[in-house]
Amino acid sequence: MKTIDELLAEGVEGKRVFVRADLNVPLADGKITDDGRIRAVLPTVKALADGGAKVIVASHLGRPKGAPDPAFSLLPAAERLAELLGKPVAFAQDTVGPAAHEAVDGLEPGQVAVIENLRFNAGETSKDDTERGEFADQLAALADVYVGDGFGAVHRKHASVYDLPARLPHYAGYLIATEVGVLKRLTDEVKRPYVVALGGAKVSDKLAVIDQLLGKADRLLIGGGMAYTFLKAQGHEVGISLLQEDQIPAVKEYIKRAEDSGVELVLPVDVLVSPDFPDLKTKAPANPTTVAADAIPADQEGLDIGPETRKLYASKLADAGTVFWNGPMGVFEHPDYAEGTKAVAQALLDSAAFTVVGGGDSAAAVRLLGFDENAFGHISTGGGASLEYLEGKTLPGLAALED
Repeated sequence: MKTIDELLAEGVEGKRVFVRADLNVPLADGKITDDGRIRAVLPTVKALADGGAKVIVASHLGRPKGAPDPAFSLLPAAERLAELLGKPVAFAQDTVGPAAHEAVDGLEPGQVAVIENLRFNAGETSKDDTERGEFADQLAALADVYVGDGFGAVHRKHASVYDLPARLPHYAGYLIATEVGVLKRLTDEVKRPYVVALGGAKVSDKLAVIDQLLGKADRLLIGGGMAYTFLKAQGHEVGISLLQEDQIPAVKEYIKRAEDSGVELVLPVDVLVSPDFPDLKTKAPANPTTVAADAIPADQEGLDIGPETRKLYASKLADAGTVFWNGPMGVFEHPDYAEGTKAVAQALLDSAAFTVVGGGDSAAAVRLLGFDENAFGHISTGGGASLEYLEGKTLPGLAALED
């Protein structure tokens, strides 16, 4: 795929450059709680603006139902982008309507505009090729050049990700080029031992990547809510812990496959339990109890890995050459259940490995728990996109940039 450096070498002075970013930031009471994705696209936006382009930044945010919804407005993201750039950013209150055209027409070379949430238009996410194509045509009318830099969305066959690049000269932004380079190091150029730490709520979200990694990784460390389906598959009581009963047969098969293929599958040996889920708003003390992983009381819920598991996982990461971590080890948003996730993050920092934090909640945890992002080899902006790449799937947004 052609990169933004090639575009800049050709010259962008006065050109309208459409940047498909990923500004899908978490919001609470209308305020951004983690601006990592906005900061990730800054190098691309700044380079284009410095080159004299008229930069049009577009993104989705949340899951509106194909119509305007103030709760999902990109205005807070546009305001934060302006702060980070240190210059005004125009904001259009629609996607392809009069406001968008007025904002773009008003740009001078080096200026930036953000258009409203792409998913306010049903054509963005439509499964109908014609409807998506019509929306892509409307977006294409705003620009002369397309730069794809929303890695968190490249696994979606959406109008702005897949259809629009076919209608304009297209290039990969700095973020996508970096993400693809990192993922190649996890698939084609792996330094061993290769250790993968997987957490998060649902085991169903990770089965496909586990399937692929059983032939590639040396060790798999399992934590988070998904660990309880593994423990149940081994015949243990998991109380009222998060459990996907329908996934137990598949998990049993993967446990056997790991054993047969020589992949070390490491599960928690102890967990923190409580009869109640913690209050994440007030973060009131939760007073958890530590129990062995095979002795969870029937009326208790596992909410984090325990101290012995933290030590065990740190030891399994210590000699790694490459580490991919996706998914927290527990309910890290509450201080009483953050130690497991914190221990894995610290183990990555203590290791000499090339470390990749795989987006989503893991990236948010790194920031919330106060770690230096720059101390990790790479923090991905796209958890789902990273996982699908590792599963060996073709990502529509990357395929569109390669044509």
